[in-house]
Amino acid sequence: MSVHPPAATTAQLGGDTPAAPELRPAQSARVARTHLTYREAAPGLSVREADLSLRLDGGGHGLLDTTHFDTVRFPPPAWADQAIREAVATGEWAYTPYRGDPGVLTDLASAISGFLGSPVGPGNLALTPGTQGALFTTLSSIVDEGDLVLLADPDYLFCERILAFLGARVERIPLILDGERPGLDLDVVERFLPEQPKLLMFSHPNNPTGAVYPAEMISRVAELAVAGGFRVLVDELYSRLLYTDTPFPHLRSEPGMADRTITLLGPSKTESMSGFRIGVVVAPEDVIASVEQTLAMTSLRAPAYAQRMLARWLVDDDDFLHERIADLEAIKRTTVESLSRVPGLRMTPQDGTAYLFLDVSAFGVSDVEVAGALQREAQVVVSPGYQFGPSGSGHFRICYARDETEWAAALERMVVCLTGLATAAGIDA
Repeated sequence: MSVHPPAATTAQLGGDTPAAPELRPAQSARVARTHLTYREAAPGLSVREADLSLRLDGGGHGLLDTTHFDTVRFPPPAWADQAIREAVATGEWAYTPYRGDPGVLTDLASAISGFLGSPVGPGNLALTPGTQGALFTTLSSIVDEGDLVLLADPDYLFCERILAFLGARVERIPLILDGERPGLDLDVVERFLPEQPKLLMFSHPNNPTGAVYPAEMISRVAELAVAGGFRVLVDELYSRLLYTDTPFPHLRSEPGMADRTITLLGPSKTESMSGFRIGVVVAPEDVIASVEQTLAMTSLRAPAYAQRMLARWLVDDDDFLHERIADLEAIKRTTVESLSRVPGLRMTPQDGTAYLFLDVSAFGVSDVEVAGALQREAQVVVSPGYQFGPSGSGHFRICYARDETEWAAALERMVVCLTGLATAAGIDA
């Protein structure tokens, strides 16, 4: 073992003390990209700066927060609590394989096969910390720097941010809501085929608008995916929360799509299990293998005790589902009736989710300013439209899954605030 004498100090050498190097910025370039500075949410404000100005950090800050479901008024089904209590009591569920408990995956594969109308095996599934975790781990597993990803516009607010974090090239595909049959502008998708997109992404039903796409649109998506040689990630988190008896078209069940489709599912919305932090990736086995690797590095596994609850999910709950949807549909009607009193406010209620996407572009102010006014004057937090994509500007989203009495009072405050903005813009009642 060699021993080195201590180095002479600067003072001993008679020199000046050099300045210590400054710490480098704590924020990585990857995180900085998620600020989406190339998009202006309002004059002089980037997307991230607008978020900070409105304190949109998920906390609510004592206001009525319409960015998510009221899980007190709409609690999880009783069997969920029972299942997780049993798992905790045995203590055997603390550690599972990264993809999830084998028994749960087997039960879940059977239930999901029936739900999607397409054969699903345990090897096609991975359980994640919420559907947000499913989104991040899946995209991290398959998207490389510079990959072209086609993303619906508007769509779930974190999609573009995660893709920016990964360094993907994002091109937005317009959502057309005119008429009774909403759909993505697939002619735009077709124009990108020569550039060999890696992935097409969209939520179905659409978040934020609630749009449910017709079967012929889903069939054409499948045709384009086969012709263009790309995969499709479809977030079907709200695919049980529907206000129509029309069969819901699942992309995975289309010809040739079982090997090209990644479907994200979970019980956090319709069943109000957001606090359980459990999501499901349904995908070809090669994709699941990559998801498993990413999952192992980020969280090891989905919350182990919460996994046990999934053995009951999608099974024998028709009565629960019918009652929940009936309650939400009634609140939807009263919400639309109240907001219809606001002059200049435009809305196009859709057939899925518990969201309304409201068009306030006639007011002549940004959706950031509208959201700020609603916080100050109505004590209500809304999701401003810029978060969901460039076409979302001039809109805001509300979730009407709320306690009826509390919501009625909040709606009155919102009507007063929005009517004041309309009047200031010179819009007559």
